[in-house]
Amino acid sequence: MTKEFEALLLSKTEAGQNAAWSRLTEADLMEGDVTVRVTHSTINYKDGLAITGKAPVVRRWPMIPGIDFAGIVESSTHPEFKPGDEAVLNGWGTGETHFGGYSQYARVKGDWLVPLAPGLTRAEAMAVGTAGYTAMLAVLALEAHDVAPPKGPVLVTGAAGGVGSIAIALFSKLGYKVIASTGRPAEEGYLRSLGASEIIARQELASPGKPLGRERWAGAIDAAGSHTLANALAQTKYGGAVAACGLAQGMDLPMSVAPFILRGVTLAGIDSVMAPKAKRLQAWSRLAQDLDRQKLAAITQTRSWKDVLELAPQILEGKVRGRIVLEVQ
Repeated sequence: MTKEFEALLLSKTEAGQNAAWSRLTEADLMEGDVTVRVTHSTINYKDGLAITGKAPVVRRWPMIPGIDFAGIVESSTHPEFKPGDEAVLNGWGTGETHFGGYSQYARVKGDWLVPLAPGLTRAEAMAVGTAGYTAMLAVLALEAHDVAPPKGPVLVTGAAGGVGSIAIALFSKLGYKVIASTGRPAEEGYLRSLGASEIIARQELASPGKPLGRERWAGAIDAAGSHTLANALAQTKYGGAVAACGLAQGMDLPMSVAPFILRGVTLAGIDSVMAPKAKRLQAWSRLAQDLDRQKLAAITQTRSWKDVLELAPQILEGKVRGRIVLEVQ
């Protein structure tokens, strides 16, 4: 008997984009050598864009959105996974070109999966999600460019969002002084509870600035792009580095080469979608080691996966704080 399950299906109509909960069978799943029973997912900014259609994230129709999931392997012909194994997926085009995590079952390539890191639960892995995994990749990039606590503070933009929240918690645990940039002044208490020692207004960085500003931080993680990234670079200390991982303000980068050729600043690009497996395993190992589990719990709310249609516009409007775990029933 063919197994039936539920999934959120995005389809394109003459009137635009439609999202509907649908009954599917295993025969509807896409190619792959591992089938996973999904138990948890989450919502990222990119998921919000896909579900609302605000940006052309989805490139194959129809599509099951959801760029993250955690679950239990149901069947596998991949040598690294066997039935009963706990596994996590981030990226690899799921929710864009391959059916994603807003489904009770997912069939994917085993090379896209990583084993659940020892010490983490599946729910915690989705509390981390692509946002937290991206934050860890950015921390690793700054460490690789010798950004260390003795060299000065670090800046985190979009601080109350998913990437920003986990970046602050990580930096704090690692001994850095953290400057948090946010457009939500009411979140100051929240950001300080994560470990931020200074809060600056988003507008301080979001407007056109000078080619070079006062040297203020040794490194930065930026989720905004545009003028925010330009100003972060312009105010980075000599020999520092900035990790760029988002475009909440825009895809443009209106700046000069001055920070690069006069201060030796490095701009490190962070791509979480196609990151090689070795880097993924390193990031997840470090997350299990360096992320304060109590802080993770404090920034996480748990919701039913059926709430994702309500949450999608909220995350785009900046109304979602921290991380959301979606329980897939």
